[in-house]
Amino acid sequence: MKRLSYILLLIALNISVAYSENGNIEGEPLPQATSTSLTKIAGDEAYDRKQYGRAIEIYEAVIEENGATAPLRYNLGNAYFRSNEIGKAILNYERALRLDPTDEDIKANLEFAQSRTKDEVMEQHDLFFIAWFHAIVNLLSVDVWATIAVVAFIAALVGLLLFLLVQRNGVRRTGLIMIIAGVVITLFANIAAYNMNSMLNDNTQAVVMKEEVTMMSAPGSSTALMKIHEGRKVTITDDSIEDWKEIELEDGTIGWVKKNDIERI
Repeated sequence: MKRLSYILLLIALNISVAYSENGNIEGEPLPQATSTSLTKIAGDEAYDRKQYGRAIEIYEAVIEENGATAPLRYNLGNAYFRSNEIGKAILNYERALRLDPTDEDIKANLEFAQSRTKDEVMEQHDLFFIAWFHAIVNLLSVDVWATIAVVAFIAALVGLLLFLLVQRNGVRRTGLIMIIAGVVITLFANIAAYNMNSMLNDNTQAVVMKEEVTMMSAPGSSTALMKIHEGRKVTITDDSIEDWKEIELEDGTIGWVKKNDIERI
């Protein structure tokens, strides 16, 4: 009986040592913490402590090493905004929105940051049906629209089979409805996916990064057209000259600025 007690005590001690050394009972897998998640957590903690410069360094390092995600770009934009670097804040909100066009927090913070710029931008209103189309397209991601297109196409094929192979009128009518709906949804989803993909890969959009920039009539010209300010969103229309970029404002004004005055979204 005493020997049995010693054996049980020895087993208990071995289990206790295994647990204390490994943080878990042997044989049970440990949770893996990646350097990315830990670094992002460190960035979030720095931001919460209002150490915005440190948070910016951490977020930038994570993006450089592991690539950008919408939450990382969003957090980086917030840190830049808190540091009163409006241009970089808007740039990162725009980049975050490209990664997740459906995120309402990103949209709200982008609009708020844009309201802090010095330039008064005339809001451009699309025709109502174009505005509706963009609103619907932005509800979902490219991958979701592509999935909807595939599913709708399969549904149209099933409807075609029902229409051709089944002689009952009710089934044929259902098949016809599936064909029409499937084709319409497939076309719309493909157009939506293409439209969103084009937006995500558009490299003509840029943000003014300097506090004040003078638009010139030509590269190196002495004729100034107007001044634009940090955070202004512009469209690059001529990329052929190395140190200068021709840009267009939302009101149609065209001029030239130095390459380092803007940064592509």
